[in-house]
Amino acid sequence: MAHGSILWFDSARGFGFIRPDMGPKDVFMHASALVDGEADPLEPGVKVEFELVQAGDGRLTAQHVLLLEKPQGRKRAARR
Repeated sequence: MAHGSILWFDSARGFGFIRPDMGPKDVFMHASALVDGEADPLEPGVKVEFELVQAGDGRLTAQHVLLLEKPQGRKRAARR
């Protein structure tokens, strides 16, 4: 299993990219690859564990993505 962190994720479109701890290239991740199925909110920097799989077109994709930490959620500004 590889480790990395969420680079960005668009929950409306259902995909994003992981920045692996080892390796220079970012890896595509589809929402269906999430082990727990929860993709909202999935913020940049969240640590993940995943399996690298080569797609039919030769690109690497992430499968069986497991969140190693809970997303913090967006902080709201204090009301006055």
